[in-house]
Amino acid sequence: MVNISLDQDKCKGLECGECVDVCPMEIFQFEGDKVTINHPEDCIICEVCVDVCPNQCISVKG
Repeated sequence: MVNISLDQDKCKGLECGECVDVCPMEIFQFEGDKVTINHPEDCIICEVCVDVCPNQCISVKG
C-alpha cells in the first residue's frame, strides 16, 4: 500500500498547485484553497509530485 503525506504547513495550495497539475493519476486536488489527497490507492509511485514540489511538502512511500 502506498503512503502519501502532504505537509499542509508547508504547502502553498492555490498559490502553487504543481502537484495537482503534474500527477498522471490525479491523486491531488484542490479543496477550497488547499491541496488534498484523493484516492491514494491509485498512486503509481512515479514521484513526479515530489520532484516538482518547490516546498518539499510531499512524501511518497511504497
